[in-house]
Amino acid sequence: MSGKPRLRKGVRLSFDKTRDTHVLLFPEGVLVPNATAAAVLELCDGESTVDDIAAALGTRFRGVRAQDVTDVLTRLADRRVVEWT
Repeated sequence: MSGKPRLRKGVRLSFDKTRDTHVLLFPEGVLVPNATAAAVLELCDGESTVDDIAAALGTRFRGVRAQDVTDVLTRLADRRVVEWT
C-alpha cells in the first residue's frame, strides 16, 4: 500500500486505565489492539508514511520492518478503522 495512514473519521485511540491497555473507539464498537498495533496506531497521523512509521518504531523496538507495519495496517484497514491518504 502506498500513501499515509491515518485513523478514519470518528475513530479514536485512547488508553483505558481500568483495563490498563489501549482501546480503539469507533462508531461501530470498541477494539482492543495488541501492543504492536497500538504502537503503530499512535503514529498514524496522515503525514507519516509506512517507512516513517517503521523507522520511528525501530528506535523503540528491534527488527521492525516496513512490511510488518503494512501487514498491521492492512488488517486495521479491513476493520475500517484506518484509511490511506
